Amino acid sequence: MMTKRKPIHPGLLLKEDVLIPLGLSVTKAAVDLGVSRKTLSELINEKASLSPDMAIRIGKATNTSPESWLNMQSKLDLWKSEQKSLDVLPFPEISKTNDQIMEG
Repeated sequence: MMTKRKPIHPGLLLKEDVLIPLGLSVTKAAVDLGVSRKTLSELINEKASLSPDMAIRIGKATNTSPESWLNMQSKLDLWKSEQKSLDVLPFPEISKTNDQIMEG
């Protein structure tokens, strides 16, 4: 199986593509977003995952879609889970149903 590259953490993107270019401190950005400095710091330092609430706040502050921010987090979460070795057997009925769906 080919290993996919690790997706970027949304907090890192926020820091590198928004806060730094705008010259915003963590404290000022946290005030603008209506969150604690600690909450924002944990996000941009990749210590915390992006919540739907934070995605909405960042979307409003940056005039971007909350879905795009949540999608980044979802891709990262899925990548992390894929790195684990999970022993899973497919359900026989599901496999048959999927084959029938694929056939038309």
